[in-house]
Amino acid sequence: MQTAYRPIRVALLGAGSVGSQVARLLIENRDELAQRVGTDVELAGVLVRDPNLTRDAVIPKNLLTSDAEKLILGSDIVIELLGGIEPAKTYVRMALESGADVVTANKALIAAHGPELFDLAEQLGAQLYFEAAVGGAIPIIRPLRESLAGDKVNRVMGIVNGTTNFILDRMESTGADFDEALAEATALGYAEADPTADIEGFDAASKAAILASLAFHSEVPVEKVYREGISAITAITIETARQAGYTVKLLAICERVGEGLVARVHPTLIPLTHPLAAVRGAYNAVFVEAESAGQLMFYGAGAGGTQTASAVLGDLVSAAKRHLAGGPGLSDSVHADLESLPVQEIETRYQITLQVLDLPGVLASIASIFATHDVSVETVSQTPAEEDALLTVMTHRASESDLEQVVASLRKNEAVRNVTSVIRVEGM
Repeated sequence: MQTAYRPIRVALLGAGSVGSQVARLLIENRDELAQRVGTDVELAGVLVRDPNLTRDAVIPKNLLTSDAEKLILGSDIVIELLGGIEPAKTYVRMALESGADVVTANKALIAAHGPELFDLAEQLGAQLYFEAAVGGAIPIIRPLRESLAGDKVNRVMGIVNGTTNFILDRMESTGADFDEALAEATALGYAEADPTADIEGFDAASKAAILASLAFHSEVPVEKVYREGISAITAITIETARQAGYTVKLLAICERVGEGLVARVHPTLIPLTHPLAAVRGAYNAVFVEAESAGQLMFYGAGAGGTQTASAVLGDLVSAAKRHLAGGPGLSDSVHADLESLPVQEIETRYQITLQVLDLPGVLASIASIFATHDVSVETVSQTPAEEDALLTVMTHRASESDLEQVVASLRKNEAVRNVTSVIRVEGM
């Protein structure tokens, strides 16, 4: 194939599960990529710590290097798949300052330093692509960044962590407790040896910050994302939800509240009829509510080397075409400047499960606490349990701040042995 342009040189930083698959696809599909781009796309080199380490995919030894600066400065496009903040941030800055476009799957980097890197790219006429940073193979960044840029997005609600979705799904489908489901996820490779980032919601919070920033054209620091994990979810929680017609999912929710926005990550009850309830195993899905477009859902594999590599290569093709066309990169719109509000500003419904003394007058005592704090009760169900009773209270919509006062008062009530769980209800 003859082209009128020299080959575009691509540097790949990292050869882990995703990086090795990106390298394989770049080598195997070189001719096809050239046809799509309009010129040859050449893998210039792969940055690794140890060139002698056995890798998931065969990468020619002559492409492996530990000289990051030489590789980056000699490339037109840099793909960063190292993860973490450093040295990834240093290398991305180096690439942008050299005039190269950057493709990254690094959610932690984009969540923590995205605005700074986007500003740098804009100043230098470069472009920063990050489709693979949220949702693996799911195309959600580009729709929010481009397709819906002329619409008003009111809410984004999604399952963005495959590990936690697998654990909750196994708890629901098999009756396993949390530790059993986590052990299975670890054995299958869905959970890391240290699963804290996943099960405590840190991974999802980084993705929520990115989604909120794009959806609402505002800077949303990850520190402003309210976060709860799933480690306190029990088999009883799952079963109680199922009996009431709900399933439990760890959701990232970003929504407009008044003149600001709230981004939050926490276990959530959603009706079994909601599209997100059908997302099983380690799959991800993002549900978008826009003023004109209405309800949209994006579903697919949320992780995996080959799946994430697909999103990376999609960005690479876009970057290569832009390189051929010339001109400066397009900046992101972050000029709405909506204020990131605390979670206490939201209103939703809640399910509260209580272990209480099985005595006359207890229910009236508990009902009075809800009434005192202006939280309306929709339903109450009681399940006998040895010496005590298990009460499940479903509220009507209430403010988070009022609900917090209710829970604080319940914990002080002598008839309440334990506030077993407090879960927000969404998707009604």
